[in-house]
Amino acid sequence: MYPAPIREYHSPTTIKEAAGLYAELEGEVMFIAGGMSLMQAIKSRLTAPDCLIDLNQVEELKGIDISSNTVSIGAMTRYKDIAASRSKLRPYDALCDAAAHIGDRQVRNRGTIGGSLCWNYIAACTPIATLATGGEIEILRQSSGSIEKILIDDFLKGAMETAMDDGDILLRVNFPETNKPAGSSYKKWGIVKDAVPVIGVAVYIELSTETTCAKVRFAVGGLSDGPKRSGRAEEILLNADVSQKQYIEEASIAAADEIETASDPWISSSYRSHLIARLGTDVINTSLSLARDRLS
Repeated sequence: MYPAPIREYHSPTTIKEAAGLYAELEGEVMFIAGGMSLMQAIKSRLTAPDCLIDLNQVEELKGIDISSNTVSIGAMTRYKDIAASRSKLRPYDALCDAAAHIGDRQVRNRGTIGGSLCWNYIAACTPIATLATGGEIEILRQSSGSIEKILIDDFLKGAMETAMDDGDILLRVNFPETNKPAGSSYKKWGIVKDAVPVIGVAVYIELSTETTCAKVRFAVGGLSDGPKRSGRAEEILLNADVSQKQYIEEASIAAADEIETASDPWISSSYRSHLIARLGTDVINTSLSLARDRLS
């Protein structure tokens, strides 16, 4: 199927120019980042914008910056660059894990963290990892021209729904720079290698001692209503003696029991729940290992 005609295409070089264009143009106007999801939707006529504003030349939106005790990832930073920045992003390794296994090489070379978060596709990797690591989303609001910061828990709504309004621009994703003994990990299971996740699980852990969790975030994606945190898994691990394997397995099973899954023609609900428990155990152990490395 051929896409519907796009009347106008613009390639601004600044955030201010991009926001101004959106305010001036008429009809259905959309921003495009990497385009890995949007172009597929346009080709299949799921969406038919009259005008596209391409953000690829806006240098302000690119790169990873560490300053003022904040790790900041520009919205137009590509997956390949995130995957290659593990030393910069530690302890937010889950973001690197996700970026390194998204789609194929073309998707990793073109896709961006901001585009993925704005799209919030039900089987995307980046929203899961960002939810687990507790990112703060920085948005330029079209309605007021002001910058708003919103926690990822409040930014992600239902499937393919976020706190973005028409004309808003996602500027960057921020995380606190920390020397705390912390680690995170993401792992997914897909029908084929590097496919979208049938289930993806990400965990972030901070330790107070080698065996005690001071902070835990446990996120699951590949769900029909978007990524979710497991409060029950987090409750079990918090302040638990995680040198005891029973708590790790109990937390993963609790997440599988707590989070509702659905069946489709390929994968049953019960198998999805099994994956949550299996992947959960793996990523908890990896996150603990990374956090313990920072104790020394």
